[in-house]
Amino acid sequence: MPTNKVDPEIIWAVAEEMADAAGRAILPFFRVSHLKADNKDEAGFDPVTQADRAAEEAMRAVLGQKRPEDAIFGEEFGHTSGDSGLTWVLDPIDGTRGFISGTPTWGVLIALSDETGPILGMIDQPFTGERFRGGLGKSDWTGPQGMSGPLGTRDCTSLEEAILFSTFPEVGTPEERVGFEAVRDRVRLTRYGMDCYAYALVAAGQVDLVIEAGLNAYDVQGPIGVIEAAGGVVTDWQGGPAHEGGRILAAGNATLHAQALALLKTVP
Repeated sequence: MPTNKVDPEIIWAVAEEMADAAGRAILPFFRVSHLKADNKDEAGFDPVTQADRAAEEAMRAVLGQKRPEDAIFGEEFGHTSGDSGLTWVLDPIDGTRGFISGTPTWGVLIALSDETGPILGMIDQPFTGERFRGGLGKSDWTGPQGMSGPLGTRDCTSLEEAILFSTFPEVGTPEERVGFEAVRDRVRLTRYGMDCYAYALVAAGQVDLVIEAGLNAYDVQGPIGVIEAAGGVVTDWQGGPAHEGGRILAAGNATLHAQALALLKTVP
C-alpha cells in the first residue's frame, strides 16, 4: 500500500491508542520493589520484565483489532507478517535498565515504516505524561498539566557550543568509543544514561546531539520519525540510513550533523 494513501488521522489515532494501552500495562510495574528482571544476554546484562512483555502484547492487541493488514516487528515477540507494505516497529520499554532502576527516562517507542524507513514516530513516557510525535503532518508534544506545543530542534551550529547525550559512556567497541570521544572532547557538555528520552530532547530543542552504537531497528525508528519531523537529521556514522540500527548519529540540524559526522567517519 503506497504511503500516499495512508490516512494520517486514522494512523495517528491507532498510534495514540497503542501508546495509551502500553502505558496502562507498564505503570503498575514501575517502581515496584519486587519486579523480576530476566537477562536476555549471556555475555552481559540485557534485562526484560513482565512490563515489557505486557506492553508489547497490549500494542499488538490494538493492531490486531485496528490494523490487521500491517506487519509488526517488536523487540519482545519478533516479526508478524502483513500485506499492506507497512510495518509497525515497537519497543515496549526502551531503557529497561532505567526502568528497573526507577528513573523516568525510559519510554515506549512506536514507528510506522514502509520500505524506505519510518514515516511516523512516537516517543511516549507514561510516568511523566509526555508524548512526542513526528511524521504524517505532525511534529508536536504533550505533557502534564495541559502542557503542549510544536517540536523544533535547536539551531546550534558549532560543536563547541553543543550538548551531547549518549546512554553509555562505554560506547560500542573500543574503536567506536574512540570516535565518540573525538566528538565528546569538542562539545560543551556531555550527559549519559537517558535512553530514548535523549532523542526526544533533541526534537524538543533542548540538546543537540545523540551518538550511540549497537542499536536495533526498534531502538531507533520511533526517534527517527520524531527528530526528522522536528527538523533534525539522523544517520549512521557514514551518513547513510539509520533505520536498521547500528551506529547512530542524531543532530538538531545538518550543519552540526556534518561536523560530528566528519569525526565519526574515521571509525573503521
